[in-house]
Formats: sequence, structure tokens, C-alpha cells
Amino acid sequence: MEKFWLQSYPQGVPAEIDYTQYTSLVHLLEESFQKYADRKAYVCMDKYLSYAEVDDLSKKFGAWLQNRGLEKGARVAIMMPNILQYPVVIAAVLRAGYTAVNVNPLYTPRELEHQLNDSGAEAIVILENFATTLQQVLSKTRIKHVVVTSMGDLMGGVKGMVVNFAVRHIKKMVPEFSLPTAISFKQALADGSRLQLQAVKLTHDDIAFLQYTGGTTGVSKGAVLTHRNVTANVLQNEAWAQPALNKAPRVEAMTIVCALPLYHIFALTSCYLMGMRLGGMNILIPNPRDIPGLVKTLSQHQISMLPAVNTLYNGLLNNADFAKLDFSLLKACNGGGTAVQPAVAERWKKVTGCAIIEGYGMSETSPVATCNPADSDDFSGTIGLPLPSTEIAILDDHGNRVPLGESGEIAIRGPQVMQGYWNRADETAKVMTADGFFKSGDIGIMEANGFIRVVDRKKDMILVSGFNVYPNEIEGVVASHPGVLECACVGVPDDNSGEAVKLYVVKKDAKLTDEILMSYCKEQLTSYKKPKYIEFRTELPKSNVGKILRRELRDEKKEEKKAA
Repeated sequence: MEKFWLQSYPQGVPAEIDYTQYTSLVHLLEESFQKYADRKAYVCMDKYLSYAEVDDLSKKFGAWLQNRGLEKGARVAIMMPNILQYPVVIAAVLRAGYTAVNVNPLYTPRELEHQLNDSGAEAIVILENFATTLQQVLSKTRIKHVVVTSMGDLMGGVKGMVVNFAVRHIKKMVPEFSLPTAISFKQALADGSRLQLQAVKLTHDDIAFLQYTGGTTGVSKGAVLTHRNVTANVLQNEAWAQPALNKAPRVEAMTIVCALPLYHIFALTSCYLMGMRLGGMNILIPNPRDIPGLVKTLSQHQISMLPAVNTLYNGLLNNADFAKLDFSLLKACNGGGTAVQPAVAERWKKVTGCAIIEGYGMSETSPVATCNPADSDDFSGTIGLPLPSTEIAILDDHGNRVPLGESGEIAIRGPQVMQGYWNRADETAKVMTADGFFKSGDIGIMEANGFIRVVDRKKDMILVSGFNVYPNEIEGVVASHPGVLECACVGVPDDNSGEAVKLYVVKKDAKLTDEILMSYCKEQLTSYKKPKYIEFRTELPKSNVGKILRRELRDEKKEEKKAA
């Protein structure tokens, strides 16, 4: 396949990257531990960890995990927000030869039970704030080892005690729980300090992460990301970022804002792994919804990289104090997860002087597949060009390539494309072509210069603040309510989150109200999946075989918007 888009590459960006220079992702991380030992790697709530400290702590926790008797490749779940323990635990899991399973800490018991059972996780590291969720499902899973950590565990002596006291007793953020067989994170570190981490021979084909994504069947699936996949994407991103990193003024050690959750693939690669690769420091933000608190934290640093989704950029711009920050060293603002709105991009450039560089990808591609040139001064409204070592094909419904300028499904091939879905050969077969392209489900157009524009989605997926929401899951939950006869949900435009979930319901019980249904959804679904709107109807549009037609409901909303 001729890579004609290379003609549009910025100067100095290679056509290919060589991931074989590293035997595994662990090889890459350990190189950074040695190379940048004296540098600060992470800061959270004014507590810093150096690369040497992350190296040491992850060795101790990795040794403790190995001492549990887990076999190579065992799955270890991580259920925390962005706190200092997170990067330590990821490094420990990988170095010990295991597979990390990132879990959204806001999951409901139903959602957590599915992910733990589907992944076959045998161990979990969880922040105590969410331990009550685990308590409700633990007996129904294969989990043998539970490690409970507290917010202040790596903050040090008095500070850690103060933080833990405030979280537990003043803010009352830790619901009561009982996990009698659990061990504390601090105890695991203490025990691990008396053990030796055994080096594990890892290859490119070993699994680094099971990254869960929504399913068109309503079941969340684990994208199998190997050490090859993730190492390749880190090197692809590094190569692509060079024109921005080389712009004056030069910054020796990048300061990266990690406000996106580390359990999401965007932050995992763009903040955690890119930060480690570049010898930068990640500012870990446990609660990015607290915009005033976030801005106050940013005021203490000279930030140089800020990967974010449209809602976060917009939220920062709407805070009066944000514009007062020093942006003189801000070099890269990567937009992803969902489309960046042109109005937000325009305001961002005006306030910060740094253009938002939009990229595109998903869990299945580790995640980045395309990106706009890193040294762009303007927002293009496209998703950019294929990254080095990446091919993009635009396919029709029969899998044939369409001519340039015509729309079709965006398909991606490259070393960052997942191995498949965990234990779901049938689902893998639906998205992978015979020649190794991953079919994204998004409809796009490739121009003659190689730039790609997303025009629609083939799937019914709803994109809420960068998170995939699949209607089948929402409908499955709502349909189980005894007062519901039928239901359907679609995505509707939303100024804050890009899209929001709208639910259409036919009642079985006349007493059913939207308050009752909202409360039920809150129990069963994590916050970004909850319907924002509920509309009751006497019937729903159906095909001649009785299938509910979501597209007709979506089209209704479009017509209403036009009429308005």
C-alpha cells in the first residue's frame, strides 16, 4: 500500500519506527528508571516521587506479587483514581510478568463483577474509597489477593496520616467495608522489601494490558494489548511529538498534566508512558471535575504538555483564573477521546497561545492511530495523518477501498493494533480483516494530502466525554426494571460532554417516573453511562421484523434541531 500521506509529514518525523529496539515495555520503562533516576516522575497533592523511587517501590510490590504464587501472565486488576500508587502498581505488575487490567473506580458492583470475571483477574489493588463495591461481588469472582490502599499511603509520615484522616473522617469519602482477607498496600510494600523481584523473560507477544471497552453486544470486551502494541505506540507518539518538543524554548524535563484518568487508554499512553519515555513529570490529578482545584494545582507548575478531551479544555477555559497561568513553556496540547469543538479550539489558542492538536484512536489501537502535525499552529478540524508505521484504509461495506475523497469505514493497520478481544474470537473476527486491518466503526474521508476527516459513526456507540457508551448495555439494564416494557437509547449533542445519553421508554407500569428510572440507572451504571434525558412514549419505531430503529430516533433529534 503506497503511503502517499508521507508527503504531508513534518520535517524530521520518520516514516517508520523500530519497536524491536526494546524486548518489551518493561525494557523501555527500566531504561527510563536508570536514565532519569534523579528526576521527579510524579507529583500528587504536593508529594513528589522520583524515577528512582518509582523504580524501588515497583520492585518491592512486584516482588510481593510474585511471592503470591501467581503464574506469568496472571491478570491483576487496578481500581484507583490518579494517585501516586497507580504508576507504581502498573510498573510492578508489568515487571513481575503479569497483565494489568485497568478498572474504572466508579464502576457499579454489576460492572465490576463482569470485568473481574471476564478478565479472570486473580488479584486486585483498590483504593479504600471503592472497597465497598468490591465487597459486594468478591465472592462471585476468582480474586484470591486483595490489596487495599489509602489516599495518603505514599505521602509520607505526618502528611499521609493527615490526608487519610481528612478523606475518611472529614470528607467522609470512605464508605464502610469489610474485606477480611485483604492486606494493606503499605504492608505489601514492607513484605516486598524483604523479597527479591525475579526478572521475567518477556516478549513482544506477551500481554501487557487488558483494556476494556464497550461492546456492540452490550458486553464490555477486553482489548488484548501486547508489549509490542504498547511499546510501538509510545515510540510512534514520541516520533510524532518531536517537532513540538524541539520548538523554542527547549524544555529539558516536560511537565505533563495527567488530569485524564489513568485507567483510560488515552492517559495511560499519552501521560504515563510518554512521560516515562521523555523523562518528564506527571502532575496526577485525582479529581479533574474540581476545576478550581485543578487550576490551583496548575498554578504551582510551568506546564509543558496537556492531553485532554474537549470537555476538560472547555471547563478550564470557563474558569477565570485559568487565563492567569503562565503558558510560556506549553508545547503540546493533544485533543482526543472525542471530537474537539472548533469554538473551544479557537478560544484555547487565544488564551494559551498553543493550538490543540487533535488525534484519533481507541483502546484497540493502544490508542493513537492518526494525529495532526505536532507543530501545527492552527486547529484543522481533521484527525490528521497516519502515525509512523501505520496504514489507514477507507473501506466500503464489502471491504473494498474507496477512492480518495469518498466516505467509508476507517480501518487501521500497524504494530499498535490489538491482538484481538480477550476470549472473544467471534467479536475479533467482526472487526479484523484478513490482511490485518482493524475496522473502527467510524466513517471517514481521506483527502489527497492524506489528512482524514471523521464524518459519522457506523456503530450506535455514544461518545460521552471520550468514553464509549454502548446502547445495548444501557438498554439491557433499563429493560430489567419491572416498570419498563420497551426502551431504546441514542446519543444526542451536548455542549459539555460532546454527546449525552437519551433514553426512550415505553411503560409497563403507569406509575413509573423518570425519577424512579434515573435512580435505578444510578445504582446499575457508572456516571458517564447514565441517561441525561428520559422520554416516555407509547411506542418505539421498529423495522418490519420488529427491531427497534435507533437511527430513526436519532434522525428525529436532527430534524428537531434543524427546525429550531
